[in-house]
Amino acid sequence: MYRIALVEDHARLAELIRRALAVAGIRADVFPTIEAAWATLRETEYSALVIDRGLPDGDGLLLLKRLRAIGIGTPCLMLTSRDALRDRFDGLNSGVDDYVTKPIPMGELVARVRALMRRSAGPGALQLEFGDIRLYPAEGRLVCKDDSVNLPTAELQIMWCLVRQAGRFVHRSALQAAAWGVSNAPAPNALDLALGRLRIELLTLGSGLQIVDITDQGHALRDDQLAS
Repeated sequence: MYRIALVEDHARLAELIRRALAVAGIRADVFPTIEAAWATLRETEYSALVIDRGLPDGDGLLLLKRLRAIGIGTPCLMLTSRDALRDRFDGLNSGVDDYVTKPIPMGELVARVRALMRRSAGPGALQLEFGDIRLYPAEGRLVCKDDSVNLPTAELQIMWCLVRQAGRFVHRSALQAAAWGVSNAPAPNALDLALGRLRIELLTLGSGLQIVDITDQGHALRDDQLAS
């Protein structure tokens, strides 16, 4: 269920981190530059960010400042080879939640990422609610009234994004990234098929919500009386 964004240009280090996180059940989308990450992070929700300060197109701290400026508060762990106290102050004052100096043992890095995700999740992370439905991410279960259905991983991720946005539109690219990751391109009609199955599940559960489409905006959960 959990996916983080890793912004790291050193290919070997990025792969080591990705594998260590995968063993812990955390998937990572890897971005080698600030601009590559910015294009996705401004539209896609992640459980946490891991950002290297030394990137080919600038200081990773600038990326975090841009994200915080548009209201994205995803917890961030900053990686750096700089160990000066001034650098740590700069990071913490810019919205960094945790700051570590390389090299760092993979086990400790994974533990710090997990701690960030626990800190940001809060008690409501066990379930999400919108309208007449409840989503239990850890169980992969969608509930309406007294009925429930188990969702496959991709559909669970899509529904998680839609419920989190509480009626606001989510771009197709963001839903695709949530379901399959940015590096695993799905079949051309995969998202439409998944949305179709979710529409059937909502109908079967007797929910008053529908997944509606708006050209050039994306998809949203709306009350069926307002959606028609």
